[in-house]
Amino acid sequence: MAREYARTDRVGQQIQKEIAVILMREIKDPRLSMTTVSAVEVTRDLAYAKVFVTFFNDNDDEIKASLEVLSEAEGYIRSLLGKRLRARIMPHLRFVYDKSMAEGVRMSALVDQAVASDKNTDSQDTDVTDNESEQDK
Repeated sequence: MAREYARTDRVGQQIQKEIAVILMREIKDPRLSMTTVSAVEVTRDLAYAKVFVTFFNDNDDEIKASLEVLSEAEGYIRSLLGKRLRARIMPHLRFVYDKSMAEGVRMSALVDQAVASDKNTDSQDTDVTDNESEQDK
């Protein structure tokens, strides 16, 4: 019977949960405020894990600084992760900024803007047709 999830997916989900807790409770660097772990991709041999993170701020300089802090703390995070997970192999962590959240917010704003402009043109069209029907009378 085939399993629903591959082992790497299960390990990735567990790593995601644990890293989120570690960042929230253990890492006290103020440059990492409001850091979210959005996904983790683990290689098949469990040697490397790509950790996708998002930050509350959208400033490129602050994002770079936060990623540098995370990459410097990779060894510490990895050691804490090794204590929490019972695995023979603890993957090397690589932190990557996840642009999907910012892109989703941007797309949502574009949709809202398009809907608002459609409402404005519809209301203008009804005003014009109302004025024309009044002139016909």
